Amino acid sequence: MAKEATILTFDDDIKAKAQELFADFGFDLSTAVNIFLRQSVHEDCIPFNIRREAPNADTIAAIKEAEKMVKYTEKYKSYTDADEMMKELLS
Repeated sequence: MAKEATILTFDDDIKAKAQELFADFGFDLSTAVNIFLRQSVHEDCIPFNIRREAPNADTIAAIKEAEKMVKYTEKYKSYTDADEMMKELLS
């Protein structure tokens, strides 16, 4: 299959961030663009399914807190009615 060089223009900051992201997957920018183009043609749409699976620090803390709440339900108040919860929160 013949290859053709193409000039693409990117903002400097987005290019650097994209290169860092794709390096996490073991790709260079050219490979990542080729994957995107091939997948687009294959699916006949613009696919956006490749992403990092690393939550940020706030999300990790929230997940740990939720796990603790599930494990130790006796230590946390629960509600069966949203109006009851809002009433207590706003009082």
